[in-house]
Amino acid sequence: MIKPKALEKNSTIGIISPSYWLEEKILIKTAKFFTDLGYNIKIGASNNLKWGPFAGTPQERADDLHRMFADPNIDAIMCARGGYGANRVLPLLDYDLIRKNPKIFIGYSDITAYLSSITQQTNLVTFHGPMLTTYKNSWVDYNYKLMNRVLTGDNNINIKEPGTLKTRILKEGNASGPIWGGNMCLLINRLGTRDTLKTNGIILFIEDIDEYLYSFERMIVQMRTAGMFDNINGLIIGELEDMKDQEIKFNRNTDQIILDICGDLDIPIISNFPCGHGKYQATLPISIKTNIDTSNPDAPFTITESAVTKD
Repeated sequence: MIKPKALEKNSTIGIISPSYWLEEKILIKTAKFFTDLGYNIKIGASNNLKWGPFAGTPQERADDLHRMFADPNIDAIMCARGGYGANRVLPLLDYDLIRKNPKIFIGYSDITAYLSSITQQTNLVTFHGPMLTTYKNSWVDYNYKLMNRVLTGDNNINIKEPGTLKTRILKEGNASGPIWGGNMCLLINRLGTRDTLKTNGIILFIEDIDEYLYSFERMIVQMRTAGMFDNINGLIIGELEDMKDQEIKFNRNTDQIILDICGDLDIPIISNFPCGHGKYQATLPISIKTNIDTSNPDAPFTITESAVTKD
């Protein structure tokens, strides 16, 4: 794998909106959090474009991403927000340019498509973690501290519970493997394309937001039927925000659905993990070695390898 250069206090972070645009006042407010910490911020052109809900046309968003990777003064690229639209941009990406200019690229939600595609096509380690929208309501120290540890090159990082969000152990066990995953809808959307996620021997993490329970089960069934769980070493379910039921009750919660569909797999399974659309968002370095050990219920997941280079 190609590891990007570690983040430093005076690093320059480029901000792009490769999917939906972010309201200007939120963009300004959240970017200031990082300038106050000593980082330099460069706002990409996509943040000033609007094409319906999108931050410009697919080509304009691809161009902005390319500019950030090609700019030698940019040390890291953070997405302002997710939304929808990565599937229109991916065919336009210049993966050779990205490979030749490796740097930190971080986001979640719709950005899942960029993360898995870039890492699979270029071998560049990308990062599933906080964006500017993470901090639109308030600063979340837990998120920043974990992100900082990952992006500055720590290893053996135990992901501990943030306090109010309790990780649940659905199946006991110990497993190791590279971490891959992200938003369920985006992972399913890439099935049948050249960017289908290859899951052999990985620790898979999945999360989603605002889905009906029947829809959540439908996605889990599709992933299982498509073979996405066949050869994984472990399964992590992130915090599932705003899941809802219909008038006729589904009568099973998300944990019960997971065990009903995946309970026969001989792997450790944990849920309600701090990643995804909730308040708490751990930074997970895509393709980096990790470990699940359910004998440590307060911190069952560890990033065992440094995700960046320090030279």
